[in-house]
Amino acid sequence: MQAIAFLMIIAMFAGLAAGLQVPLSSLMSQRLGTLESIFIVHFGGAVAAIIPLLAKGGGALPAWRSVPWYALGAGALGLILFGAFSYTIPRLGIATTVTLAVTAQLILGVVLDHFGLFGAPLRPIDLSRIAGLLVLFGGIWLITR
Repeated sequence: MQAIAFLMIIAMFAGLAAGLQVPLSSLMSQRLGTLESIFIVHFGGAVAAIIPLLAKGGGALPAWRSVPWYALGAGALGLILFGAFSYTIPRLGIATTVTLAVTAQLILGVVLDHFGLFGAPLRPIDLSRIAGLLVLFGGIWLITR
């Protein structure tokens, strides 16, 4: 049980980091432009990642060719993510934008789990997950109205 609690805390910190990164990136985008903001965010992430990677002697980086080709597109998806956030936050607000984005992520997560795609453990859609999605839609309505 302690291991699950620890993993849940890590996931919550990831959510907090994303929740802070989104409005900060949008702020930067409003002042510099969307492409400039995307570049700075990803360059900053690359610099932050290279330090521990160099300390590990490159880690498993040389094995990048063993990764499925479609997984290498994750960086491009990040560009879409930041571009969309940068565009929608000034128009919809942070809470609405994040609510819609997180809901879309959860719906996609349920679908990926249901089919066991991209290495996800197979977890078929059941009534409790459908009820959870319905509650999410209710939450969207309450937050965006």
